[in-house]
Amino acid sequence: MPSAPDRLQLPLWRAITIYRFASLAYAAFMVVRNLDRYAHPLAAVPVLAVMAAWSVAAAYLYARPERRGWPLLGADLAVVVAVLLVTPEIVGRTALAAGVATIAVAWLGSPVLAWAVAGGRRRGTVAALVVAGLDLAVRDRISQSTLTGAMLLILAGLVLGHVASLAATVDERWQRAIELEAATRERERLARDIHDSVLQVLALVQRRGAHLDGEAGELARMAGEQEAALRSLITRAGHSAPPGDDCDLRPLIGAYAGADVTVAEPATAVRLPGAAARELAAAVGAALDNVARHGGGRAWVLIEEEPETVTVSVRDSGPGIAPGRLAEAERQGRLGFAQSMRGRMARLGGDVRLHSTPGEGTEVEFVLPRRER
Repeated sequence: MPSAPDRLQLPLWRAITIYRFASLAYAAFMVVRNLDRYAHPLAAVPVLAVMAAWSVAAAYLYARPERRGWPLLGADLAVVVAVLLVTPEIVGRTALAAGVATIAVAWLGSPVLAWAVAGGRRRGTVAALVVAGLDLAVRDRISQSTLTGAMLLILAGLVLGHVASLAATVDERWQRAIELEAATRERERLARDIHDSVLQVLALVQRRGAHLDGEAGELARMAGEQEAALRSLITRAGHSAPPGDDCDLRPLIGAYAGADVTVAEPATAVRLPGAAARELAAAVGAALDNVARHGGGRAWVLIEEEPETVTVSVRDSGPGIAPGRLAEAERQGRLGFAQSMRGRMARLGGDVRLHSTPGEGTEVEFVLPRRER
C-alpha cells in the first residue's frame, strides 16, 4: 500500500503518464505530416519507436514509488536529450530553420514534469532549463514561437514543482492533524474514565476524612493532593503541542499553577519548537515535584523571554539544599535532578543553574538558547 505522500502525488504521476502518451501521439502525427520535408525521413521511424518504447517503460517504472530516484530521472532526461541531439541530422537544419518542429515536439516536456513532481520547483526548473536550452541550441534560427515554447516549458516545471511541494506539505499537516485528533480522543476518553472513577473516589475520601485526626486525616489529605495532581495532569495533556510544530510555552507551564504554585509569564506568546517546549515543561514539572516531595512550601515559577534565550525559574520557600546533598543522592542512585532536569536540558543544548542556601529556599533556573528555525 502506498504511503500518504505517494497517495497524494499519485494523480500527478498518472497525469504525467497520460501527457507522455498524448504528446507521443502528437509527435507521431507531426512526423508523418512533415516527413516529406525531412533530410532523412526513414531515420525518424526508429526514433519514434524508441520514444514509444521508453513511454511504455517509463509508465511502468514510475508506477512504483521506490523507483522514482536519480537513476530513473536521469535516464528519462537522457532519452529526451538523445532525441533532440539526433533531430538536426534527421530533420535537417534547413527544415528546422524554416520552422519545422523537432521530432520530440511536446514529448520533450515529459521528464521536466517528472522531475518537478519528484523533487519540487528546483528540480523541475533545472530539468526545464536543460531541455529548453538544448531545444533552442539545435536550431539555427530562434523564432518567437520557439522561444515562447521554451518559456512555457520552464514555467511548467516551476509551477508543477510548486504544486508537488504543496502536496507534500499538506500531507505532513494532514498526518499531524490525524495524530492530534486521535490523541485528543484518547485523552478525552481517559479523562472521562478518570473523572468517573478515580477522581470521584479520591474526592470522596478527602471529604469524608477531612475532619478526622491521625492517620485517617493524613490519608484524606493525601487523597486530596492526588486528586489535584490528576486534574493537573489531565489539564497539561490538553495543552500538549502537536509534534514538530512551534508552540506557546506559556500554557504548558501555566498548567502547573495551583494553590501552592504561582506562575508569572510574559503577556505575549513564548514560541518554541514543540519538542523543546514539552521537554522544558517536563523539567519544570520535575522541579515542582521535588518542591512538593521535600517540603519546599510555596513555589513561584517565572518565564522570561530574551532575544537569545528563554529562562524559566522555579523558586520555593523550603529549607534549601545542604551542600553535597545532590552528589550524595546521585551516589545512592536517586537521579531525579541529574536526569529529569539536567539531562533534559542537556539534550536540548540548555543549562540548569541551581541556587540554594540552607534555610532560605531553592531556586532552579532552566536556560534554553534559541536556535534559528
